[in-house]
Amino acid sequence: MAHLTSHHTLPPFPDDIETAPLVSVSFSKLENNDDQASEDFFKASKELGFFYLDFLGSELGETIVKEAEQLNKVQKEFFALPNEVKDVYGRPHLHPFYAYRYTETEGKDENGQQLRNANYNLRKDDILGQCERLACHQLILEHQELFEKYVRHCRAAVNVLLSHLNKQLELPEGTLLNLHRIEERSGDHVRFTQNLPHEFNEDRARRAEHTDFGSLTVLFNWLGGLQIRKPNTEDDWVYVKPIPGSCIVNLGDAMVKFTAGILRSNIHRVVPAPSTQSHLTRNSLVFFTRPEDKVILKRLKGGIIDKQPRSNENEDDEEEMTSHEWIMKRGTGQLPGIFTSKGFEGRTYDAPAHIAPSVSIPA
Repeated sequence: MAHLTSHHTLPPFPDDIETAPLVSVSFSKLENNDDQASEDFFKASKELGFFYLDFLGSELGETIVKEAEQLNKVQKEFFALPNEVKDVYGRPHLHPFYAYRYTETEGKDENGQQLRNANYNLRKDDILGQCERLACHQLILEHQELFEKYVRHCRAAVNVLLSHLNKQLELPEGTLLNLHRIEERSGDHVRFTQNLPHEFNEDRARRAEHTDFGSLTVLFNWLGGLQIRKPNTEDDWVYVKPIPGSCIVNLGDAMVKFTAGILRSNIHRVVPAPSTQSHLTRNSLVFFTRPEDKVILKRLKGGIIDKQPRSNENEDDEEEMTSHEWIMKRGTGQLPGIFTSKGFEGRTYDAPAHIAPSVSIPA
């Protein structure tokens, strides 16, 4: 394991704090259509909306883990670039969402530059050459092959998950896969994230609370800091412990809409790493899978979804929004608040110009 991931080079996650009760699902078993693994995955998707996806024992899975380790090195190089260089690729002038973005934090580095927490969104369609590419730093171009392999491999893994969800929801074969075709334009993207060590602040933590906008999120963490809110609670937060060889997967808004609330998009946030790791800079690597841009985000027909009660008599008459419209409005603060099966939990805040209102630096 020490040769597959770099977790062994970091201080261990403390063993004296409560952690989130995530189920571990074997990707190898899902690849082999193991019924129990499929049921465990579906149960986790309904109840917590988060689970560990254990990639060990799968050729594809272990390849993704190795690529994530390589991209973690690339992102550290990118974030080490001078601020004025990174700002060239920032929002809103490059793109309102698929760009570099940051919030300033206290202090300056050894070169006198303002310290920042930041992330950088790199869309799938740029990486795969499916659109006119947004400007990016030479460092990104130098690792084009790695980015492309990672995107394709993550999507192959996500397709396995979508196939199992499709089966468990008893939908017509291919329903979910046909809403997430890799060759079609979508909001899929790779995200680099960096958070500097800082003291815990409850107000800041609340501002970071969010649900993801899309379908499925694949997250690699090396340090603690990600927290999820326990179901049916308002302020009961627990850390998600990083597990070597596993990624953390969670479901987003789209899956709640598609399934009329059968599947769960859980609220989560990022706070300082716990005690033994709190002095270190925290990086995470995220791959977001979203429905194709033209897909209407609404309740699907068929299977067990048809048995779900209607939230109101006018559900079919509600304003329709495409996946692209949803992502851009959510990602730029035009649809503020936290989205759950009950709708939006209104919670907004003022943010600097380079960060859209209600958008935090998420996990």
